[in-house]
Amino acid sequence: MCNVLKKLLSVNNCVINSYEFVTDDNGVTTLKVFVRPHKHHSNLCPICGKKCSVYDRNQHCRKWRDLDSSNGTIVEIYSQTQRICCPEHGVKTASVPWAFSDSGFTKNFDLMATFLAMNINRSVAAQYLRCDWHTIMRCISRTRAYIEPNLKKRYDGLVNIGIDETSYRKGHSYITVVVNHDTNTVVWCAPGHSTEVLSKFFEELTQEQRDAIKCVSGDGAKWIDACVKKYIPNATRCVDPFHVVTWAMECLDSLRKDIWRELHDDAKDFAKTHKRDKGRPKNDDQDSSKLKELQENATQIKSSTYALGKRPENLTQNQKRRLEFIAKTSPKLYRGYVLKEMIRAALQGTNKEAVKEDLQSFFWKATHSRITAFKELAYKIRRHEKHILNTIETGLSNARIESINNKIKLFIRKAYGFRSIPNMIDMILLGCSNLKIPLPNRGGSGQKVLQDKEFEL
Repeated sequence: MCNVLKKLLSVNNCVINSYEFVTDDNGVTTLKVFVRPHKHHSNLCPICGKKCSVYDRNQHCRKWRDLDSSNGTIVEIYSQTQRICCPEHGVKTASVPWAFSDSGFTKNFDLMATFLAMNINRSVAAQYLRCDWHTIMRCISRTRAYIEPNLKKRYDGLVNIGIDETSYRKGHSYITVVVNHDTNTVVWCAPGHSTEVLSKFFEELTQEQRDAIKCVSGDGAKWIDACVKKYIPNATRCVDPFHVVTWAMECLDSLRKDIWRELHDDAKDFAKTHKRDKGRPKNDDQDSSKLKELQENATQIKSSTYALGKRPENLTQNQKRRLEFIAKTSPKLYRGYVLKEMIRAALQGTNKEAVKEDLQSFFWKATHSRITAFKELAYKIRRHEKHILNTIETGLSNARIESINNKIKLFIRKAYGFRSIPNMIDMILLGCSNLKIPLPNRGGSGQKVLQDKEFEL
């Protein structure tokens, strides 16, 4: 029976001494299994794995929670532990072959908790595993360290990288993310977005790794430019067209809001000044028509966000009619729309010289458009023109970074936020990579990873 339990629990390199079933007052059954490690797997340092001398022994058994059985029976593993004295790392609690160090759960539990947390939401995973969500976060950190103990291996072979920041909490809380364009994986991330934060990444690279980087893509942030100039001056700096079009969209949306506020205020002022008194004769049909027209214009402008943001070929019939209405009633806003489309169409080109001519044409029209926001945009694009043309020449796109940012936001939404930044970073590094979470008795690459890890121990 003990051998059957060992197979079912996947508890290797140990001896099962005894087991018992216990049922509490609520009718919940628990299987308690008492084990001890094999001699060649006992008294090992949890850090270096070397066999060490015993420092002292614990008189009480320590408990590890395992995965529940198929019928929902709680499984707990008990064993006496001892502290060892490692010549290199000092006094530590000896490791056990069925659990990670400093964990109250078995390896199978930690791996399954990580797998569930990466694929379903927080409440379901916590309810299924009968533990707290913050406990699952610690399981994720242990699993990441188990699968990839040396994160610096990700720095090998970097040629094309992308840098961007994404928010993870309200209140302007950001993390900086560095992505390998060639493998579409996160290489490094840290809280904050500034020159000091990004400098930490480049300082972790060797000089040879820095020299191997050829292209760096990102938005037009000055802190990215400063780090590229300081650490990898020979790399080609690229500003993605996606961000340039985003700048134009922000200018257009700001213009739309300003015009809507003006129309809304005009309608309010007109209604206030032409309000009919009690003794005044009812002869205000013309005033009512004028007020209705002002309100209709304001409503049309307010609800034109999608019509102004879409490509002309993707517009619906209603959105086309709304654009025609804007062209007749608000020429200034329509000029902004034409300028936005002009920059979008220009950046779709693949010929560097042709794109350069289109940018020059946009600069002239924007600076003569009598629209302050687009004048500022024109000068901003002129400052980044060299980096924009580098992107056209190299064909490097920041689309992968934006997709990874969306994936990160999905993790954050599923977790309903993070209290621990290191746990969040471990989840990002694990989820936005090519790492596979090894699950027991699955065969294939996952089973091979488990066997290799057990062999290392």
